[in-house]
Amino acid sequence: MDQMTFVEKVAHKISSLGLTAPAILFLEAHKPLAFLSSQLLLIAQPTLNLFVSSHSTQSMVDLLADPTQWEQLMTQLEQKTSPTLDPLETPLRRPGVQNAK
Repeated sequence: MDQMTFVEKVAHKISSLGLTAPAILFLEAHKPLAFLSSQLLLIAQPTLNLFVSSHSTQSMVDLLADPTQWEQLMTQLEQKTSPTLDPLETPLRRPGVQNAK
C-alpha cells in the first residue's frame, strides 16, 4: 500500500467516526512527539504484530516518522471539516433571535 493511500485511509476512518476535530487538536498538540512515538511503536512492533498486520504497523511508523506525511494527514482532516458553503448563501437564523437588517 502506498503511503499516500494509507494517509487517506486513516483520514477517512477518523472522519467516518466523527473524530475529525479532536484528531486535529491531538495531532497539532503532539506534533513534537511524533518521531518519538514512531520509535516507541518500533519497540512495541513485535507485540503489536500479534494483533495487527506488520504492514499496518510499519505504515503507521512511517506516518509518524515523516513530518510531511503528518502534515498531509492534518491537511486532509482539515479539508474534511471545512464546510463547502456558498458565500452568497443567507446566514443561518437562530430561533428567537432577530437578525439586523
